Amino acid sequence: MKANLNPLSNTNPKKTVEVLSIGTEILLGNIVNSNSQWIAEELSALGLNHFRQTTIGDNLNRISNLITEISKRSSLLITTGGLGPTPDDLTTEAIAKAFNNKLQEREYIWNDIKKKLNNNSSINENSILKKQCLFPEDALIINNPRGTAPGMIWKPTKEFTVMTFPGVPEELKEMWRESGREYINQNFSDNKIFFSKTLKFAGIGESKIAEEINELLSMRNPTVAPYANIGEVKIRITAKAKNNSEAKRIIQPIKEKIINKFPTFVFGEDRDTLASVIVSELSYRKQSLAFAESCTGGLLSSFITSIPGSSKVFKGSIVAYKNEIKNSILNVPNNLLVTHGAVSKEVAQSMAIGLQKLLKSDWGIAISGIAGPEGGTKEKPIGLVYISIIGPNNKIHNIKKVYNPIRNRIDIQRLSVNECLNSLRLILLSNKD
Repeated sequence: MKANLNPLSNTNPKKTVEVLSIGTEILLGNIVNSNSQWIAEELSALGLNHFRQTTIGDNLNRISNLITEISKRSSLLITTGGLGPTPDDLTTEAIAKAFNNKLQEREYIWNDIKKKLNNNSSINENSILKKQCLFPEDALIINNPRGTAPGMIWKPTKEFTVMTFPGVPEELKEMWRESGREYINQNFSDNKIFFSKTLKFAGIGESKIAEEINELLSMRNPTVAPYANIGEVKIRITAKAKNNSEAKRIIQPIKEKIINKFPTFVFGEDRDTLASVIVSELSYRKQSLAFAESCTGGLLSSFITSIPGSSKVFKGSIVAYKNEIKNSILNVPNNLLVTHGAVSKEVAQSMAIGLQKLLKSDWGIAISGIAGPEGGTKEKPIGLVYISIIGPNNKIHNIKKVYNPIRNRIDIQRLSVNECLNSLRLILLSNKD
């Protein structure tokens, strides 16, 4: 017997969903396609199998042909983009063409558009906006409370449904919450949901974590999957269950097992960041924080100030990029700068001491390094970074890092920021000060 090579053929067709993003601007890289990511998360929460995402440009025949293909392998297609009034907005027309269907005008939609524009008299009956009123005769309309382009829910065949949404993220999300989610839940869900818990790690690589939890990576329910970002690793634990409470019960023992293997490397869960963890801990301790930045140029400060409530702990920062600023404001002696250079343990330590005295903070972090792509030497290569952390008892912790010079300037700065925050987290965790 010939092997079955279709990965979708053994799945329940009632739950096979695809997402199609329509727009040449996405293919050209002019905009980031955040819609597909958001829809994917929503589908997971509804417990739906979602195996494929596609992006296609604004071409009537290509869109139509692709929709015909999708209708033969999936039961639900969700499209974003191409619902506006301009000539390159072709989604509804292409879908109708794929099934040899004619579009008909919905007069009440035209009246609704005119009301939304608050100027009925100035809108010509031949306006291009009227294109947004054309739909297959038996399509259900998805109201767009935040724009003029409605979407639709249409079953051109017994086994296939297509739902269309605008490409504007705010409009898509509002329509989804108001109508789309409920329709999918009633017609495609088997009353099971996917629920995920994400553990976040710093100071350890993805391969090391995967090696230590290798036996967990082949589990079926929950599933365990590692993935890495710059400076951190995430472990996503996903359970399929009847409800969130049941999913959490399935996830909990696996989560505890992983945390017990890496007690100092796990810094948070889900939406936690190193910055948010630091702000939370220092708020609890009623302690303050300040920075003296050279190679990161204010990036460290921006990470902290992006956290709501950071004003409770963060006093401020000195971006001491030039040596004269290190000397005149942070009081770093010129002889240290001359003897050891700006990128050195001695200078970073002096920056931290001067910072703490100047801003009178409980904690101070100073950082100096060579982010590249120029400026490195054999003795001090690109990627060399010195960090000094001073605490309430004036004890100083010095850290030296040498990042791979293959990384670009932004990566080295990001990694340096993560190292600063994670080093402070570990010091706080150990209660050394």
